[in-house]
Amino acid sequence: MGIRTSELSLDERIEKELGDGFMRQAIARAQDLLNAKRNRAFEELGDYEAWRKMAEAIRSHVLENLDYYLDRFATNASEAGARITFARTAEEATDAALRILREHGVEKVVKSKSMVTEEVGLNAALEAAGISVVETDLGEYILQIDDHDTPSHIVVPALHKDRERIRQVLAEKKGYTGDNDPENITRFVRGLIRREFLEADAGITGCNFAVAETGTVTLVTNEGNGRFVTTVPKLQLVFMGMERIVPTFEELDIVISMLVRSAVGARLTSYLSLSTGPARAEDADGPEALHIIIVDNGRSRVLESEFRDVLQCIRCGTCMMECPAYRHISGHGYGTLYPGPLGLALVPVLAGYEGYGELSRICTLCSACDDVCPVRIPLYESIHRHRRILAEEEKLTPLSERIAMGLYGRMIASPGAWNLATKLAPLSRYAPALGPIREWTRERELPEIPNQRFRDWFREEEESEPEKESSDD
Repeated sequence: MGIRTSELSLDERIEKELGDGFMRQAIARAQDLLNAKRNRAFEELGDYEAWRKMAEAIRSHVLENLDYYLDRFATNASEAGARITFARTAEEATDAALRILREHGVEKVVKSKSMVTEEVGLNAALEAAGISVVETDLGEYILQIDDHDTPSHIVVPALHKDRERIRQVLAEKKGYTGDNDPENITRFVRGLIRREFLEADAGITGCNFAVAETGTVTLVTNEGNGRFVTTVPKLQLVFMGMERIVPTFEELDIVISMLVRSAVGARLTSYLSLSTGPARAEDADGPEALHIIIVDNGRSRVLESEFRDVLQCIRCGTCMMECPAYRHISGHGYGTLYPGPLGLALVPVLAGYEGYGELSRICTLCSACDDVCPVRIPLYESIHRHRRILAEEEKLTPLSERIAMGLYGRMIASPGAWNLATKLAPLSRYAPALGPIREWTRERELPEIPNQRFRDWFREEEESEPEKESSDD
């Protein structure tokens, strides 16, 4: 898949999503529900700001010492029996996976819980090499069989589909004959996927956090499929973003507590899988070989930039659930794998301004995302900074915008021009709504500009003040 998930232009994507009434209702319901659950979960936890500061300190400390913790993790994981591969690019990551799978004669893989594999386009690379790929998380499975649809959220990927659409997809693709009751749908899919686990030659997962002191990789899921993927196949591959490290289990406890409460409003996730090396002789199950592919793919560029704080992200999706823009256009409106405020802050520096800088236009700059981020990433400040870079350094804003802002800048720098403009402003009520204003007035009314300017009113008040004082005497 890669970072980009749509070939439509930004305006085309937004227009399409704004016309999808069901999607907008589904996102709004999810935001309201999950936000309420999240608030209750953090009330039970205690001092929310204190927990946020602890989580921020942990993630910031790791980024400041990332070379040390990467080396320590790789050393300890290797001593536990895992094989470590560092991949600088998406191509190196997929090539490494293909090499490993071919060495083991793999024909079918099952997957669970991984944004990084989507980021590097792993599924497409494996399918092109003739290796069958089966997504086992329910949401991802539905998207895969629905003509490889793309996720609309990093935690709830099929948020934009209703139960009837899911029933139709299963009926068309898998011969499902039942109704649209979620329990019946889940039972049917479970029966299909369990056969895949038994037939798969390898399992592929992501990594929520890696523990440096032991070389342990962790996987947080709300379904049991992740546990099957990490224990049934004889070969396991873990794709891990290079920043996904915590020093010890003590820090893991804190960030996991923040993750599950922020993501789904729960005290604890249903499944927390910990893997330290492959299975040992005394273990009842587990893979015979464990390979960990640590992916850079632009993260070094982010790390050395002024936007390093964005790498603190723990992938909870809370910023999206709070975002008013996301509420109306969903993840598909962004056209990137990482949508919402996270995507706006991360993607332009991860993948370049040339293809992704315009994303910052989506943001309303309301700063609500800053208030809810569990690791206190300055998302609003990052997005605002991207806008400045686009306009002042990259010169990638539209020509019409540059001309308009240039004229505005000269006008406000000239007292005479500003005085004339404010005098003429009330006449705008008689002018038709043109350009961007026309789009704005589709669903809003422009405020009426008063005939009297504030500066004129204030001058009149000052001039009348001596008269009032004389009358009081």
